[in-house]
Amino acid sequence: MPWEKPDRSHEGNGIDASRAAEARLAEAVGLTASIGLAVVHTAILPLRARKPATLMGEGQVSIQGTALTDQEVAVVVVDAQLSPVQQRNLEKAWGCKVIDRTGLILDIFGERARTREGSLQVELAHLDYQRSRLVRSWTHLERQRGGFGFLGGPGETQIEADRRLIGDRIVRLKKELEQVRRTRLLHRSARKRVPFPVVALVGYTNAGKSTLFNAMTGAEVMAKDQLFATLDPTMRGVRLPSGRRAILSDTVGFISELPTELVAAFRATLEEVAEADVILHIRDISHPDSAAQRADVLAVLADMVEDGMLDESWPNRTIEVLNKADLLGGVAAVPARPGAIPVSAVTGEGIAALAAAIDARIAEGMDVADYNLPPQDGARLAWLYQHGEVIERSDDGEGVHVRVRLLPADRARFERPATRTPGSVN
Repeated sequence: MPWEKPDRSHEGNGIDASRAAEARLAEAVGLTASIGLAVVHTAILPLRARKPATLMGEGQVSIQGTALTDQEVAVVVVDAQLSPVQQRNLEKAWGCKVIDRTGLILDIFGERARTREGSLQVELAHLDYQRSRLVRSWTHLERQRGGFGFLGGPGETQIEADRRLIGDRIVRLKKELEQVRRTRLLHRSARKRVPFPVVALVGYTNAGKSTLFNAMTGAEVMAKDQLFATLDPTMRGVRLPSGRRAILSDTVGFISELPTELVAAFRATLEEVAEADVILHIRDISHPDSAAQRADVLAVLADMVEDGMLDESWPNRTIEVLNKADLLGGVAAVPARPGAIPVSAVTGEGIAALAAAIDARIAEGMDVADYNLPPQDGARLAWLYQHGEVIERSDDGEGVHVRVRLLPADRARFERPATRTPGSVN
């Protein structure tokens, strides 16, 4: 598998996050095995320069071809992005199917997507990828079809017809996905009417997000030691130490060099991160490449800022969670990192501290307000207890005096003039 040393350093993180060739190979093997392929041959091929025709040098192509023939390999995964010409030439040279990193990840996503939204997103990404494969180098697609008699002129070539059909399908998919996004917007609006803070879990694939999600919520989201085990977003309610409720959102894992087709196609999924009040960056602290994985996640979030999907204040809303502490000997064995919370989603160690940190971070974004309520206004007092955190209360003959911590949206709702019945909160 060819490999080029990528620049994975993220500005301001103070670490060298370059990914080692061996770690990159291990990840590629994991990706390949996750779709049921048996890996019988691996190789790291340093590239001095990318060859336009085959990516790697002629000698490397020849040597690998011999090894692939000896192993009777049917599918080769090249852990790099191949142009259509490079893919075709390698298939011709090696006499077997060749897929690149983008194609492999798309196949994994296609196999794992379960919801209607996930399936639409994956199909859109596949079609974007396939359209880029329709080039003139594929001579079998250049056969000309007969044109419609009343139109006259030359007929339509097969490649033009395929490109047009794919384009039509992409247009339809984008319309369907836009409807999905509108539905998600309605769901978010409904949550804002009874607002709970949203806590989104992000992180590198297989960092343990779903296991932590299950440990905190008691849910049974599929959690496996497998890359991209979770593709479709899942949301559950959780009770925090202060008594306030929050919504926890599990999202798809990031990966280095995520195909651009998927970044665009999964925009609706990433919008959940953009809307979150708190972002939990889950790291597999036991992984030898943890620093580079961290840099990859930060790079994706930075790209979301550039695309206007995420506001620049997201670092202030982010808590770094150092997961899989049990593999290092427990929470106490994890090297200290300012602001980071070590946990083990498997044993539960550190989760109470994480819940308290989430609570504190949510509280930082809340307003403190004082209210004087008449004795008969029990409904509004109960609402404050349900939606806020009452930190002081005194009762006298004139009524109830409370100091309460509220989310800005809740405070606006409470202070809005009632339009239903006296004492009601809209």
